[in-house]
Amino acid sequence: MIFRTGLGYDVHPLVAGRPLIIGGITVPHTLGTLGHSDGDALLHAVTDALLGSLALGDIGQHFPDNDDAWKDMPSSIFLEKAINLVREKGFDIVNIDTVIILEKPKLKPYIPAIRENMARILSISPDMISVKATTHEKMGFAGEEKGWACQALVMVQKTEEK
Repeated sequence: MIFRTGLGYDVHPLVAGRPLIIGGITVPHTLGTLGHSDGDALLHAVTDALLGSLALGDIGQHFPDNDDAWKDMPSSIFLEKAINLVREKGFDIVNIDTVIILEKPKLKPYIPAIRENMARILSISPDMISVKATTHEKMGFAGEEKGWACQALVMVQKTEEK
């Protein structure tokens, strides 16, 4: 078997007047994400990790933020396109591990829905996706609620000869 890993990271500012979308789920909060697309840093990090696992570039190469075609686009579209590229190369997901860095709100009640939604987008089982959340202990941009960040690690394996 051939295995590959990919690492993704994304960060977005938090602002009033925008929704906070995490893993494709709208999380109620007074602040939301500023971004060219819907600003879903979790799906952006996973997209980058998938692309990176097979050296297929990064999210900015595939979906540039200076291209109006991607303006306000749901990040699920990016993730769908990334998994399709990975599958075209004959690979599929073994597992995904993620960390969301966000001071508020607490995400524990939303994590099951986030995992279910990501699994639906990727056509995999939710038990293949780990979503964890942590704070920055009130330090730095995330701790001061100026923004939020996500890290993602994916493992893929060769499923067929391509």
